Amino acid sequence: MKLSIIITSLALAISCQSKPYKQNEPTAQLTPIQTQTQDGLAKAYFASGCFWCVEAIYESVEGVKESISGYSGGHTENPTYESSNTGRTGHAEAVEIYYDPAVVSFATLVDVYFGSQNVTQVYGQGPDRGSQYRSIIFYQNEKEKEIILQKVKEQEKIYGEGKVAASILPFQKFWRGEEYHQNYERLHPRSSYIQNVSIPRLRRFQKKFPHLLKETAH
Repeated sequence: MKLSIIITSLALAISCQSKPYKQNEPTAQLTPIQTQTQDGLAKAYFASGCFWCVEAIYESVEGVKESISGYSGGHTENPTYESSNTGRTGHAEAVEIYYDPAVVSFATLVDVYFGSQNVTQVYGQGPDRGSQYRSIIFYQNEKEKEIILQKVKEQEKIYGEGKVAASILPFQKFWRGEEYHQNYERLHPRSSYIQNVSIPRLRRFQKKFPHLLKETAH
């Protein structure tokens, strides 16, 4: 399903090793939009490669009610899977997390974010490469921004200064993805992509953070 799996051109491979997209993010100077809680649940937004993978990871975390696949970080209205895959919309595949802040903190969600990806991979995760798969952490207020910056410093102590590929952007808007993308890992366990990419990534995260998992996590 993921088109980027079959892209093997040398030009793309070289571009994926270029400087992080965060150097030129068009939304970086905008004022963040603060979302409202719903039934006691707060929202958080992350982009980390394929949203099928990220959705499944966050939904395995205790305190996360739901994870929705969609698009964010770009400059076009009403992005779709097809348009975002061109790399021209500016949007990245992202997830909208509904979580209970009394159970899991935003700081822990950021730990989950960094602990479930290749922190230094630019323009993608694993086989999914391109600006639509770039890593972004969105903040809605200054407190969240401070938490993210502190977590980045912690990662830099491990990987080196400037090696963290994720952009840090003020949240603007999340566009819900097409319905066939929602809960994809759970509904399509026999998909070759799910078997070879999503499930191994989920298992690596679960092995690293067993204390954060729901009892019902699969």
